[in-house]
Amino acid sequence: MINYWRILFKALATGALALIFTLIITSIFVPMMGGQLAGAGLIMTIVCPLATAIPMSALHYLNTERLRIARNKALEIQGELEKANALLIKHSREDSLTGVLNRSTFFDKLITASNSQQTGGLLFIDLDHFKTINDTYGHATGDAALRRIGALLNRLSLRNGFAGRLGGEEFGVFINSADVSFIYQYAENIRREISILRIVASDNKTVSITASIGVTLCEAGFNLDQSLLEADEKMYIAKRQGRNLIIA
Repeated sequence: MINYWRILFKALATGALALIFTLIITSIFVPMMGGQLAGAGLIMTIVCPLATAIPMSALHYLNTERLRIARNKALEIQGELEKANALLIKHSREDSLTGVLNRSTFFDKLITASNSQQTGGLLFIDLDHFKTINDTYGHATGDAALRRIGALLNRLSLRNGFAGRLGGEEFGVFINSADVSFIYQYAENIRREISILRIVASDNKTVSITASIGVTLCEAGFNLDQSLLEADEKMYIAKRQGRNLIIA
């Protein structure tokens, strides 16, 4: 909002300064030219700077204030656009329910890891008996479980890799490490953390979750399709062997 009183004060101050400088200059040069600063000349010396400086400076300060407000508004809009753009990018990369990467972004990052000659472990995670949870306790409980799993995977993979939702109750995790024992221990941490999760259903019953995990080692320049197939096959072996297991 424009502060007109502030603009008026600044214009009057500018007019006063213009009057002072005009009086100083005329009091020096008029006598030097043989004249006398009095009468109509003195009145004009006073009126002219006030009549010109005050309205011109007021217009200048008003336009400056308008430009300042417009610039601040433009910066505010730019900031909002940047936030909105960042949010759109974030939403385009993330799974809306779980907060981990969506399927296409997860695969894109795997391709980047392969092209950049990274070595790591690829985990294929499938939640056990998840359909039973949805059928018994409702999809709201199932969604709550998926959100908890997503938060867990994001937390555990923050430093060493990335996680994505491949579809339904299936998740993928890539661990950027060449240490086989570290990768297995990482998978074990995920299995254990999932097994101790407890979800409170709408009827206040506590629901537990387990996961079967297949792990495959990805060498530098690994083939994405082959690695996914191997991890998927190992996950199904874990299912057949009793679930809540890791097959690596």
